[in-house]
Amino acid sequence: MPCTEVMPKLWTVVDMERLVERLEKAVERLETVCQGPGMCGDGSSKGVAQYVQAFDGLLAGPVAEYIKISKEVGGDVQKHAEMVHAGLMSERALLVMASQHQQPTENAFSSLLKPISEHIQVVQNFREKNRGSKLFNHLSAVSESIPALGWVAMAPKPGPYVKEMTDAAMFYTNRILKEYKDVDKKQVDWVKAYLSIWTELQAYIKEFHTTGLTWSKTGPVATEGTKSPSAPPAGAAPPPPGPPPPPAPAPSSSSADDAASRSALFAQINRGEGITSGLRHVSDDMKTHKNPALKNQGGPVRSGPKPFTAPKPACNANPAPKTSPKAPALLELEGKKWRVENQENATNLVISDTELKQVAYVFKCTNSTLQIKGKINSITLDNCKKLGLVFDDVVGIVEIINSRDIKVQVMGKVPTISINKTDGCHVYLSKNSLDCEIVSAKSSEMNVLIPTEGGDFTEFPVPEQFKTVWNGQKLVTTVTEIAG
Repeated sequence: MPCTEVMPKLWTVVDMERLVERLEKAVERLETVCQGPGMCGDGSSKGVAQYVQAFDGLLAGPVAEYIKISKEVGGDVQKHAEMVHAGLMSERALLVMASQHQQPTENAFSSLLKPISEHIQVVQNFREKNRGSKLFNHLSAVSESIPALGWVAMAPKPGPYVKEMTDAAMFYTNRILKEYKDVDKKQVDWVKAYLSIWTELQAYIKEFHTTGLTWSKTGPVATEGTKSPSAPPAGAAPPPPGPPPPPAPAPSSSSADDAASRSALFAQINRGEGITSGLRHVSDDMKTHKNPALKNQGGPVRSGPKPFTAPKPACNANPAPKTSPKAPALLELEGKKWRVENQENATNLVISDTELKQVAYVFKCTNSTLQIKGKINSITLDNCKKLGLVFDDVVGIVEIINSRDIKVQVMGKVPTISINKTDGCHVYLSKNSLDCEIVSAKSSEMNVLIPTEGGDFTEFPVPEQFKTVWNGQKLVTTVTEIAG
């Protein structure tokens, strides 16, 4: 019997294309079953969107390191870190919801953002209530940058918004690095860990939410009462419970009767003039204005419904006005920091026993004058009004923040004066401090007074208006002088 040779089948280009198409369809079905690529191997991630898992990686990495170092630092920094962590967990809950629901209406989305907004407010209020803290720069760095959690509402450029908030923290983190660079490595590590959170978040947003929060294209539309069923990742503290959903309205058993009544009402209205045919005629003896005897008969006389009146509150009608207790005036040395706070109408405040390593922090002083003798590291004026400051020498910086009507006189030397968010500031320089650098931002009515040979001062205004043009390669900004 002759041997028959079986020839192998030759694959054509068409056959290969069909095979590839079948393989692609098979992969799509597998990904659908697994709820996304890379999620079939681990049961713990089943049903969790890829960008939620990536956010969990952020929590397990930079955030966990920040929490760890904050606990080592302790005190107010640890408490603040716990508040930040709660805000991040609230944001994770929103991400889980977005991965399972379609984009809601604008009003519903605003309600869904309230938990994140409340956590941001808690973090910022903690800084305001602890202005006397020894770690105030740490609290300020966090407070200035925590609004970055609001990137979920910043379409179409959430990434640049996070960077802007991070830059706001740099002012304070640089101060921390300057103060602890050669003193306490743990503080330096804290700065690196905290800033890495926002750096990693920018990369995360660029990968998964480039133009705004990514919502699911399937599933129900998110509403105000929507809750995320997903639990936080293992090892992370659960987010605080939200308010209970409003009770469902009781089912109306008379809905059919109401529909019938409305139909009957419209049918009567459509009768036109015939609608009055069913009314009973009222004779003169039945009218009270023509038969006074009816008024004397017993029974209440209906005078129509009472006008609406607002319900009275159950509490006392005249509650005492709520006034916050006045903070005590301070002028004391706490460690290496001179605290001058809540001074009013004090014209003879003097700090004389100073050292080079000491700093002065002047907060919420009004209509007062402060003199600082000797050489000191730095001076900060915060939220002051009508304050006069006279000092000898500062080796670091003099900062004026959130203030109004400030007068500063330099008797010796100072390398830098920073004016930020201040309206009305006069700086009197000495002959030894003419090389001082004056940095200003978001301020107005600033003047620098230069001493003359006769002992007087010549006043020079600091520019407030600028002109920026594109020269073909970069932006060029120049001072604009207003004529007139």
